[in-house]
Amino acid sequence: MSRSTIKAWFLIHKWSSIVCTGFLLMLCVTGLPLIFHDEVEALTEHDAAAAMQGMPSAQGGVPLDTLIAKAVAEGGGGVPLFVGFSADNPILTVTTGPTPDAPGSQMRLFSYDRTTGASAGEIKEEGVMHFLLQLHTDMFLGLPGMLFLGVMGGLFVLAIISGVVLYVPFMRRLRFGTLRKTRSKRVRRLDTHNLLGVVTLGWALVVGLTGVINAFADPLTDSWREGELKAMVAAHGGDRPLAPAAYGSVDKAMAAAQAALPGVSPQFIGFPGGAWSSGRHYAIFFQGDTPLTSHVLTPALVDAETGALTDTAAMPAVNQALMLSKPLHFGDYGGIALKILWAILTLATIWVLWSGLQLWLGKGARGTERAVDEIVHAGAAS
Repeated sequence: MSRSTIKAWFLIHKWSSIVCTGFLLMLCVTGLPLIFHDEVEALTEHDAAAAMQGMPSAQGGVPLDTLIAKAVAEGGGGVPLFVGFSADNPILTVTTGPTPDAPGSQMRLFSYDRTTGASAGEIKEEGVMHFLLQLHTDMFLGLPGMLFLGVMGGLFVLAIISGVVLYVPFMRRLRFGTLRKTRSKRVRRLDTHNLLGVVTLGWALVVGLTGVINAFADPLTDSWREGELKAMVAAHGGDRPLAPAAYGSVDKAMAAAQAALPGVSPQFIGFPGGAWSSGRHYAIFFQGDTPLTSHVLTPALVDAETGALTDTAAMPAVNQALMLSKPLHFGDYGGIALKILWAILTLATIWVLWSGLQLWLGKGARGTERAVDEIVHAGAAS
């Protein structure tokens, strides 16, 4: 590359890194304990599922209508919003709220043993892990915070790509993995920064890209609801809002959906009027039985008044990418071994970000020209 091309790439790498580094450090620090979210909660909280015996709630048990009625009564009235199933234990959750379109702050989450119908208590969204998740997801700013962090993730990906472009000519005269221990502290730090950056390259790209996708979860869901979902409903007579008093049997709706989609199990139900359904349908989302297909959902729309199946259709590719990206972002596909690997790579990335910040702070006013000269001379010496 010419000197001007190298300088352009260096400026891209420099400023994309500088702008996002502070936020990326925050995301790495908060993301590290979130990798072990399930394990931490099992150690610090009473695990109701551990004391339960019986088949997973996704396979059957006490009628859904019975447990939904109990949740509404426990919540002091209101309407059901979601029902969540487990493929591993008898726990079934019911989310209620004052209205079908209630915001998250007004929702209440109740859990039950579907084998016996016994209440397992209300689940409170609070504590250290919940605080870290909110900070990591949107910095307590809602959708604007999510979108802002998505942009920071995009800059992180740009910094990685530009760093690789600069790494190739810079390392032509050095063997891979070389750490020039006899040189100055700045050179030693630069070599470590480059080496760890390349070692974590693939992982950092995966986490960065999945983080960007996750940041746009709400707009993607809205797009699906306003696009594919409305088209499904319109093809079968429109979307006339249904009053909660007219809701029919959820068990009847489930039977109709399972007859249309054999071989899969339910993950959750979205009730009419919410973000995951239409104004008059139960949206029952089914998942596969493998680590990969368990995160790819297929919705079945069932008329909430009559219990008749309206339609089934696979989610759009972009929404499926969103579903796959969430567990991949936190290393949830391969058990504890993959989570430990994710944690090690997160620590390495924290060092790359911190050392890059130190290199920038230590360069002074002539930092750009000096760095470009180093890359040009490295290429010339090859």
